[in-house]
Amino acid sequence: MRWLVGWSSIAAHFGTAGAVGDPADPADASDEARTVHPVGSQLLWGDPDPLWAVGDWRPDEIRVVTADAPPRPTGAAPVARLAVLGCCGAGDEQLRLGLFAARGGALRHLTAWPGSYTAVVQVGRRITVIGDLAGARPVFYTPWAGGTAYATAALPLADLIEAQLDIGHLAALLACPESPEALGDSTPYEGVKRIPPGHALILREGSREITGYEPVASLAVAGPQIDPDRAVDGVRDALIEAVRARLTAPRHAPETLPPDPGPVPGMGPADRRAARGRPGPAPGIGADLSGGSASGTLALLAAGLPGVPGTVLGHGTGAGERLLAVTFNDLATGGREAREAELERARAIASNPRLHHVVVAAGEEGLPFAGLDSGPLTDEPAPSLVTAERHRSRLAAGSADHFTGAGARQVLDAHPARLADLLMDRRRRHLLRPVTALARAEGSSPQSLFIPLTVYRAARRLARTSYRTGMEKAAGRLLEANRVPGRGAGSGGPGGRGTGRRQGAARDGFADLMDADGPLSASLAALAWSRPGPAARWLTGEALAEVSVRLNAAATRPVSVQRPGEARARAALARHAVDQRILEQAAEIRSQRLHAPFLDNAVVRACRGLPESLRVQPGARAAILRDVLAGTGIHDLPPGWGATTHAYAAAAARAGLRAALPHLMALFDAPLLADAGLVEARVVRKALRAAADGEPVPLDGLAELVSTELWLRRLLSRRGTCWTGAAAPRQRAVAAGVPPRRTLQA
Repeated sequence: MRWLVGWSSIAAHFGTAGAVGDPADPADASDEARTVHPVGSQLLWGDPDPLWAVGDWRPDEIRVVTADAPPRPTGAAPVARLAVLGCCGAGDEQLRLGLFAARGGALRHLTAWPGSYTAVVQVGRRITVIGDLAGARPVFYTPWAGGTAYATAALPLADLIEAQLDIGHLAALLACPESPEALGDSTPYEGVKRIPPGHALILREGSREITGYEPVASLAVAGPQIDPDRAVDGVRDALIEAVRARLTAPRHAPETLPPDPGPVPGMGPADRRAARGRPGPAPGIGADLSGGSASGTLALLAAGLPGVPGTVLGHGTGAGERLLAVTFNDLATGGREAREAELERARAIASNPRLHHVVVAAGEEGLPFAGLDSGPLTDEPAPSLVTAERHRSRLAAGSADHFTGAGARQVLDAHPARLADLLMDRRRRHLLRPVTALARAEGSSPQSLFIPLTVYRAARRLARTSYRTGMEKAAGRLLEANRVPGRGAGSGGPGGRGTGRRQGAARDGFADLMDADGPLSASLAALAWSRPGPAARWLTGEALAEVSVRLNAAATRPVSVQRPGEARARAALARHAVDQRILEQAAEIRSQRLHAPFLDNAVVRACRGLPESLRVQPGARAAILRDVLAGTGIHDLPPGWGATTHAYAAAAARAGLRAALPHLMALFDAPLLADAGLVEARVVRKALRAAADGEPVPLDGLAELVSTELWLRRLLSRRGTCWTGAAAPRQRAVAAGVPPRRTLQA
């Protein structure tokens, strides 16, 4: 786990001896600001507004450039400086030009370089921390010591202020995970806030301001439409530059890295990982090769682009191999035909002589819900916690720098709500192909004749629904989320013991999420400003009511005007980026870096330039990536390119849940979620048994409940703190005692 942390204080002057200098006037700064250090940190610049990098950062991942004014007193701090942490494809001169632009307020310029990184700008006493567009590199902040502390992880700030858990945030995370209106700027820790994606945090002597650096689309007037060919060319160029930024970076092998820097929160020392028998990553560059379009595109681009073939000591260059392609073969899941077809596509792609193909076979130990007892503490809960062991077995066979296709579906595919955007632009003819594909997916039946009309009515209703009205309807619908008739596994919670009633699904023309069993129902449920998450059906009435209040409050607040489709697509991307970030922490292998180019700023911005009419077509993602590869000279792709594997993933989840059922039942024998008043244990246990028996229970909702319970247990069993020093916090963010119902005291 790697993060940066710093703060902006009210003090006018500190000493220059690092982070513990004495202020000119002791009244100007608190003792905490002068004596607290993050554990295992590397100081990037000192007082009065210090900045540290914490964790196993590589030397080339931390870059600091300065711009001094010519006449400066001896020993004085630079007028302006820029720190870039992560993989950034900009050269030193480009960084310096970006610093000059940021001095004038051009923050967007700092987000245009290829790669995935966090930029921190200091101009005098003004500190600017820039988040990314997707949310994979978030920024958190909290008031502290008369100023504001910020970090790229929430747990260190929670330790700093000894925060309690925010149960309302956990309820919103389970009830509406893809609704930023319900989550707001909160985190699982009270007092620690998160800036939205596409925004920057500006601090000056303790005061703070959050500003957006990305233009927002108008609700009344459509933006200029880019030619589809030009838009695809932009995606191709952005992907190539993103891959090249990783290839041209210095290579690293595990034995050439510096020793463990000390106790890193959530990760632990290297010998603890070695005790589990986990091998280290191979030197050089690697990539996932699942047979899908996203991972295959990255593997082929990385194999065809020039770069640094090995490490500085010559590792990873044997037999001319430069890219290690890893395919995961799940032997414990049914669907042999689908798996064989996927493996065959991967083998066909790996026939490239610049690829070295490795197939990782896994049995029951690689299923979802396996290995829940082991794993580090992550920054926050996410559904990926239940699949961390599955991904770790695959990543252990990878390279020190490993490409993944995460985020491709969210940035390239069309969210169903974009159909409403097309109607707002009077492009009705572009709805023909997607609604026809939905009717075909539902099969031939008398009812399928009415599917196009049903989808059109739902899209038109969303296009004519204002943001405030949509939020108010969502708040009302959420109160009934656990009252689903005819579903034994989902009923029985507080407020759900009676007959209940469906929330006007037939009357409103679209299905409730609780009944979203097929592609049509899922698409119709997504045609809304906000919708309940899959875990909402098991929450208590009290928890749902609290989240409903949040939605009603969001309806009355002024917001930037956005189209419903674009707003829902950005929310889905932000949710996936958070899940990918937590997966990287949970499945982390020492000395390995996971690279997800589809979540880079430049790639996200290029994908947003794709016309909506191109996105909503069936198979749009595979077609776009096929054109991307064709533009680089790669035309020979295997049959079945772009085939989806959603059914296979669902089968793996059900098989893993069935195998881990005894452990899950013990986990929810006396769950902390029930102590917090979010669920009733017997309701969750009943749902687990029903899912294991094959009943149509949403497995992703159960994964969210299990991952949140796991995260709470790991947090409460944690000892120590992220900070050291004479005035360091002596308590953890949360203590082991958990009182009943609504609060978890520190």
